[in-house]
Amino acid sequence: MTALLTAADFAPHEALAADLLDHATEGDDGSHDLAHIHRVFKNALKIQAGEGGDPQILAAAVLLHDCVAVEKSSPLRSQASRLAAEKASGILARLGWPEAKIAAVAHAILTHSFSANIQPETLEAKMLQDADRLDAIGMVGVARCFYIAGRMGSGLYHPGDPGAEHRPLDDRSYAIDHFPAKLMKLSGGFQTETGAKLAKERHERLSLFLSLFRDEI
Repeated sequence: MTALLTAADFAPHEALAADLLDHATEGDDGSHDLAHIHRVFKNALKIQAGEGGDPQILAAAVLLHDCVAVEKSSPLRSQASRLAAEKASGILARLGWPEAKIAAVAHAILTHSFSANIQPETLEAKMLQDADRLDAIGMVGVARCFYIAGRMGSGLYHPGDPGAEHRPLDDRSYAIDHFPAKLMKLSGGFQTETGAKLAKERHERLSLFLSLFRDEI
């Protein structure tokens, strides 16, 4: 069967994608599949066009940022980006990449994760973090939120207190709690000017969805 996405879909980095796509994802998580990698890649291209930086380091970091799969409900979740950075380093070393560039890619992967809570120090790391977080907000972010909630067996919302006015937020039990617990906070932490501009529009869409959802329930 013809692949839904191929190296050609990652222009202008087709050659790099040809080397790395087989390593880009693992497992069956549809919120961190090759389509997610492709969306983050397109986000990264938009950000890089406005910010500069090393396009090869950024592209490699995007392609390998989710090369290790750890479920959201796993106690190892906060280690996912470290594990991915280590695996990516080995992949790039086998391809003959210089140590400095491998280290730059690994740093970007290590710091992209919200769960890891490590500050990105390089421009490429900041752009990857922004590109990945753009995919967590807006309408795609809404879809991914409920998809992950389904995988975790969460309910949609607390029927007695959906806005968590008299209870602690619990986004492992209720999908809608993930909005105030995390998603609505993301746009305020973007690292680049270009990323922040893109995030503003997506945050507004997220807010509109939440408002309409609450109105219907």
